[in-house]
Order: sequence, then C-alpha cells, then structure tokens
Amino acid sequence: MSTPVVHNTLIAHNKALEAAGESIALATKVPAPLKSIADQVIRASNSVAANLAEGQGRIGRDRMHFWRIAYASAREVDSHLQLLARAGAVDSRRAAKALATFDEVRAMTWRLLNPTR
Repeated sequence: MSTPVVHNTLIAHNKALEAAGESIALATKVPAPLKSIADQVIRASNSVAANLAEGQGRIGRDRMHFWRIAYASAREVDSHLQLLARAGAVDSRRAAKALATFDEVRAMTWRLLNPTR
C-alpha cells in the first residue's frame, strides 16, 4: 500500500520550486571557471523552497525565522544569477524568467512576513 503525496499549498513555495528548477537547470550548464557561483545558485535556490516549506510547518517567531531566510536566499539567487547572465555563462532570457519568478516569490514572502502593512 502506497502513501499518497501531500502537495504543499503555499503558493510562494510552489513558485519557489518553479524558479529553483529553472535556476538549477541553468546552473548545471555553467562552465568550470564559474562553477563556484553556479553552486551558490543551486544552494540558495534550494534554500528558498526548503525554508518556505519548513516555515509553513512552524508557528510564531519560528515560522517567521524560516521565511526571513527564504527571503534572503531569494535575494542571494538574484545576485548570483544576474552575475552569471552578465558574464554570458547562462542564457539571459531563461535567467530573466527565473529572476522574475524569484521576484514574485520575494513579494509573496514579504507579505507573509508583513501581513498588516
């Protein structure tokens, strides 16, 4: 008997998975001299999705802590991916799409962190 997979219902998490998938696909094709930056893209992309999911499972200040980490990691991905695009190491159009999606994730995460503003 198999256990059904429960999907995460947090829209920001689903968007983060989408953006991370695109970013990771781009990062895996980066040439050797820039691999350390590509590795940062992979780790930070994963961090965004993972921390949104973990935060959803927490309550109170603990929840906010994970969501703050997700927000900061999304900013980190932005910087690294922009650098790789400007260096010509990744396709600029695909990078722009991932960056736009991470921007949406940051906006959603900001609203999670600041619900009354």
